[in-house]
Amino acid sequence: MNLTDLKAAIVKGQDIKKAVELLKGKRTLPTVEEFKKQYNVKDHEVFDTAKRPDKPLADGSFEKVNRLGFSFQELITERAVSFLFGLPPKVVCDPQGEGQKKVLGAINRIFKDNKISSFNAEIALEMFKSTEVAECWFPVKKDAEHEDYGFKTPFKLRVMAFNPWDGNELYPLFDETGDMIAFSRAYILLDGEGKKINYFETYTEAEKIIWKEGATGEWEEVSRENNVIGKIPVVYGRQKEVEWSNVESIIKRLEYLLSNFADTDDYHGSPTILVTGELTNMAKKGETGKLLQAKNGATAEYLSWNHAPEAIKLEIETLLRFLFSLTQTPDISFEAVKGLGEISGVALKMLFLDAHLKVKKKQRVFDAYLERRTNIVKAFVGMMATSLKGDVAAIDIETQIQPFIIDDEAGLVSRLVTANGGKPLISKKTATALSGLVDNVDEEMKQMQTESQQERSFDVTETAF
Repeated sequence: MNLTDLKAAIVKGQDIKKAVELLKGKRTLPTVEEFKKQYNVKDHEVFDTAKRPDKPLADGSFEKVNRLGFSFQELITERAVSFLFGLPPKVVCDPQGEGQKKVLGAINRIFKDNKISSFNAEIALEMFKSTEVAECWFPVKKDAEHEDYGFKTPFKLRVMAFNPWDGNELYPLFDETGDMIAFSRAYILLDGEGKKINYFETYTEAEKIIWKEGATGEWEEVSRENNVIGKIPVVYGRQKEVEWSNVESIIKRLEYLLSNFADTDDYHGSPTILVTGELTNMAKKGETGKLLQAKNGATAEYLSWNHAPEAIKLEIETLLRFLFSLTQTPDISFEAVKGLGEISGVALKMLFLDAHLKVKKKQRVFDAYLERRTNIVKAFVGMMATSLKGDVAAIDIETQIQPFIIDDEAGLVSRLVTANGGKPLISKKTATALSGLVDNVDEEMKQMQTESQQERSFDVTETAF
């Protein structure tokens, strides 16, 4: 579809039902209900009595079987989010002039007010577990003007996430060149009587339109307002599959194996005595010096499990290894890392190499995602401060994702000092500030200077004696 056809379809007075169908297009929505069953451990197949029935007994009753579910889907997803946005993305910008400095300051304040670091993690989490997500930026007019952004404005800029997990249906619409010419979402709200009402919301570069479906199936327009920035205020991102899609079968197999192994262990975990002949008396529970009494040459011996389940153990270990490697998820559990000791920064990078390669893969989506977000916020800054429009257009801001890594500051400083010929890298004041142990660096420096002078005074006195 092109922009001309879109404008003709959504003009006020046109058939709304046809417009909604056109905006939806023919895209296939993600199977969110299936994703939820996989992600929520209590909904796994191992807990389904139809797929894993209890054991029937001779008297007609049923014996409960073991059902062990493991939330590997959540672990894989959360760990991918942590490596992608565990460290805040780095904003790279070289502002030219006071105007561009004001623009950069306003953008940084807007991001801070919207807790963008936490919001990044939320966006990534929703995309990884439901394959797509969107965010919408919008201005909120306050009662009085403020200067939080470095200029007077009555507006505060806010952001909202749209994701299928919460019941939203997302419909981005692209033209022949791949540019997004409209973004829509379908959602349900409850009216005053608790009845569900279907809503359809559309954003274009010119306006925002909201329609709702009546009880008879007829659509009506709720509102139509101008788009003040001239571009769609929505960022949309998607990936082909959920984060755990290629290991879902492995997770099911692990749950099946370990549940069956638990059932077997219930039968063979406790000692079993085999008696041959006639047993006349059995020792009581807790009795010291236990004695079995038998006659006519009876014998008793413990049954041992001579064939340990080595094959099962090997399969479980192999499946776990493939689960982590296929999803590029490092195993950083306590058991896995407790024997590592203190390792260098280079060794840490090698340890997390696969996870960092996964972050590089995610950047194919998130580099463009974060760039579009910045451009939308820039446009709103130009709307709120018209005197800065030229600076908004000229400023170049890049957001660089930093994969999570544990800092090896001692190793880094050692290498830099060596490269610097053994000379100090930073001043005492900077070192004191970086320590994080003092609140007032200037006062601390004065105190250090006083103590140093006192020490020199004592040295002189001792020499005189």
